[in-house]
Amino acid sequence: MAIRVLPEALIDQIAAGEVIERPASVVKELVENSLDAGAHRIEIDIERGGVGLVRVRDDGSGVAAEELSLALARHATSKIGSLEDLQTVLTLGFRGEALPSIASVSRFRLASRTSAAEHGMEVLAEGGALAPLRPTSQPKGTTVEVRDLFFNVPARRKFVRSDPTEVGHIVRLAERLALSHAEVAFRLRSGERVLLDVSAAAAPRGAQERVRAVLGEDFLDHAIPIEHAAGPVHLGGWIGLPTASRAQPDRQFWFVNGRAVRDRLLTNAVRLAYRDVLYHGRHPTYVLHLTLDPQAVDVNAHPSKLEVRFRDARQIHDFVLRAVERALAATRPAALPAAALPAMPPGNSAAGGAGLFGSPPPLAGGSAWEVAAVVRERELRDGPHGPAVNDERPLGSALAQLHGTYILAESAQGLILVDMHAAHERVLYEQLKAEAARANVPSQHLLEPISLELRTHELDSVLERRGDWERAGFELDALGPTQLLIRRVPALLGAGRVADVVRGMLADAELGVAAHHLEDTADRFLAALACRSAVRAHRHLTLAEMDALLRQMERTDRTNQCNHGRPTWARLTLAQLDHLFLRGR
Repeated sequence: MAIRVLPEALIDQIAAGEVIERPASVVKELVENSLDAGAHRIEIDIERGGVGLVRVRDDGSGVAAEELSLALARHATSKIGSLEDLQTVLTLGFRGEALPSIASVSRFRLASRTSAAEHGMEVLAEGGALAPLRPTSQPKGTTVEVRDLFFNVPARRKFVRSDPTEVGHIVRLAERLALSHAEVAFRLRSGERVLLDVSAAAAPRGAQERVRAVLGEDFLDHAIPIEHAAGPVHLGGWIGLPTASRAQPDRQFWFVNGRAVRDRLLTNAVRLAYRDVLYHGRHPTYVLHLTLDPQAVDVNAHPSKLEVRFRDARQIHDFVLRAVERALAATRPAALPAAALPAMPPGNSAAGGAGLFGSPPPLAGGSAWEVAAVVRERELRDGPHGPAVNDERPLGSALAQLHGTYILAESAQGLILVDMHAAHERVLYEQLKAEAARANVPSQHLLEPISLELRTHELDSVLERRGDWERAGFELDALGPTQLLIRRVPALLGAGRVADVVRGMLADAELGVAAHHLEDTADRFLAALACRSAVRAHRHLTLAEMDALLRQMERTDRTNQCNHGRPTWARLTLAQLDHLFLRGR
C-alpha cells in the first residue's frame, strides 16, 4: 500500500481513540472547558450511561459566534499560543483536541452566548461533519450535547460497559472535579435521578465543606488535616487515619495545581508514608492538593491529561513522603482532637520502677486473692478514693489486666482498653528506628556469651543478614556450621529472652512471615525484632508496669497502630457504657 495522507475524518477518529476512552472521558473534557471558562455553576445530564446523552451546561464566559466553528477544528485553542505558554499552562485544557475528537464520534451540538451577544448561536455536527451556524435561545454561557456516542465506530462501542458501570465512572469523575473546585456548584443527573448536587463553597472553609458534601461527614471524622510547604511547593488537604483504610483505593484523590491526576509517583509517596501504620492489603484514604510552579511540572504527558511529569521527581516524592509521615506521626493518643480527648486521672508513670523486660511469674488465672491484691495496689498508688482528674494523660490510669492480654484503664470519659502486645510492639519499633537512625542502639555485652544450636540453613540466614542484626545492637559469631554465639544484645531486650527472640525471628523468616508490608529492608527487620521482643500475652504486669506502658504510648509517634497496622487501643465513653446498660444521666 502506497504512503498517503489520511482523510481528516479518519484523523479525528484516531485522535478520539486517544482522548475519548468512554463516556466519562467526554464529561471530563467538557467540564474542564467549563471550568476554564470561569463557570460558577455546571450542570451535567446523562442518559444510558452517557452513551445516549451527555449534556454539560455552564454559566461561563461563552464562545463568540465567529469562533464556534473554529472551536471544532483540530488543535484550535484559546489557551496557549507559544511554547512558553505550554511550559507554564495553568488551564485544564490546552491541546485543542477534545471537541473535534468528540464531534467525530457522536451527534454533537455546541451552543454558546457571550455577555456581549444579543442571542446565542449553535453549531451541529454528525460524525465530524459540521452544519452551518444558526441562532438559538441560549443563556449566557455554553451548552454542549453529545448524543449517540460511538454511533459511527461500532468497534469502539463494543468496549463500552453496562450503563451502571459507566454511570459509576462518571460519578467518580464528577466527585474528583467537584473536589478540585470548591468555588463552583455542580449537579449531575442521570435521567431524573440526581447523583451529585453540591453548592459553591466559599473560602476559607470552602474546601472542607466541599469534602464534607462529596465524601460525607464520616470522611472528615476519620481524617487529619495536612499543611506543609517548602519554598514554592505546598501540600494541603486531608489524610485518613489508618483505622479508616479501605479494601480498595477508591478514596484517593490527588490534585496538582487544581488538576485531578492519577500519578504513580505521588501515590507511591503516600503509600510509603503509611507503610508501617497500615494493615497489610489495605489502602489509605486522602484528598491532597499539591501546588507548585507550573514550570516544574509537565501536564502534556498524555492526551487525557491525567498523568503529569515533574522536573525534579525525586524531590517531589520525598517532599510528599515526609509531609505525610510527619502528619501520621501525630496519630498517638495525646494528639487526638481536643473534643475527643478524655479527661485523665493521674497515675504514677513508674519510669523508675519495675520495667517491662523482667521475668515476673506468669498470670495465675484471676483468683480472688489476686483481685484483692490489685485493689490493694491501686489504693496504695492512688489512695482509697481513687485518682483525681488530670487532662494530661490521654490513656488514663491502669486498673487491671484482662485475660493477660488487655490493659484496662480508667479515664474521666470512660474506659480505655489497650492491647498490651500491640502497643509495646509499636513503642519498641519506634525506639529501635530512632536509635538505628542515630547509629546509636544501646546494647550490652553479655558476661557469658549465649550459644545457640541451629540448623545449617538457619545459621546461614543469620550470617547473611549480619549487618541488620548488628545495626539492631547484636554482636554475633559462628562457632562452626551449626553453632551461633551471641556476645552482645540490644539493651531493651535483656539476656533472659535472647534465645527465644532469635529463634522466633528465624521461624518467622522460614514461614515467610518476614515478608512484612514495610518496604525498607532495615525497617522490616526492626519491626520483626520489635514484634518478637514485645511483651507477650499472659505475661502478668503490675499496675506500675501497665502505667509505664500507657505513658510510653502517649509519648511515642504512631502508637494508635501496631507495626502491622492493627489498632492498639480503644475507648468506651461513659455515654456508650450508659447506653449498654440502659442507664440515663
